Amino acid sequence: MPDPDSVPRPAIATTRAGLDDLDALVALFDAYRVFYRQPSDPTVARAFLRERLQRGESVILLSRDTHDGAALGFTQLYPSFSSVSAGRIWILNDLFVAATARRRGVARALMASARAFAVGTGALRLVLETAEDNHHARALYESLGYVREGGTRHYSLELD
Repeated sequence: MPDPDSVPRPAIATTRAGLDDLDALVALFDAYRVFYRQPSDPTVARAFLRERLQRGESVILLSRDTHDGAALGFTQLYPSFSSVSAGRIWILNDLFVAATARRRGVARALMASARAFAVGTGALRLVLETAEDNHHARALYESLGYVREGGTRHYSLELD
């Protein structure tokens, strides 16, 4: 069995993204939307991300390869609050890793950075949701200690 300290670590750096990261984010965000059966539209992706970043409406964490700077994946967090607990919550709304970067620990690095960010802001918790059939994501979340909530039902109302 190899010594854990001798196993090479993935060359991943995760930082909070800013407007200067927009080009790298657009390619990833467009691929993310395509994954969820939306038509590819980099113009929409750019406008959406630029607005979130300019208005400070979300926090985007971006993982890059430390060797070549290539963008590997991102997660986007939205702020929310619990009235009952009188505290901050972060909604981990988006998590995406480029197909060429999967199985390298990028998703785990992003999730660890999201957790550290939330803890650093004094948040009560991170919340997320995923599709029933997204087995890989569910396995990742559960391996990180996320617990499936019971006793509630989520509803949505589509607005025209």
